[in-house]
Amino acid sequence: MARMILNTNGTAEAAVPAFTIVKPGATDGSWLAAAAATDLMAGVSESLAAAIGERVDVARVGIADVLYGGTVSRGQKLTSDASGPAVAAVAGNHVKGTPEISGVVGAIGSVL
Repeated sequence: MARMILNTNGTAEAAVPAFTIVKPGATDGSWLAAAAATDLMAGVSESLAAAIGERVDVARVGIADVLYGGTVSRGQKLTSDASGPAVAAVAGNHVKGTPEISGVVGAIGSVL
């Protein structure tokens, strides 16, 4: 159940799958799928995947739909795995948000 308050649009610096955590690209206005729990994550890509050079919408504030990359429980902190899906964060990880619903790998859940 997405309820975005702020989203932005930019260019995919590489392929950005739908519903994945993203980070800023190397140039202003560009986005990449997050690739590590230590990346500086900025939001979640919306429902359309983007190929390199295509436009991509990124949910920055609010509740966004996100692809789970592992089993997560409502209320725990989330970060990115190696390709952008959300996984449970551990100490030392950058945190992107908190899941609104529990889920398993491959499920689309929601993150605040």
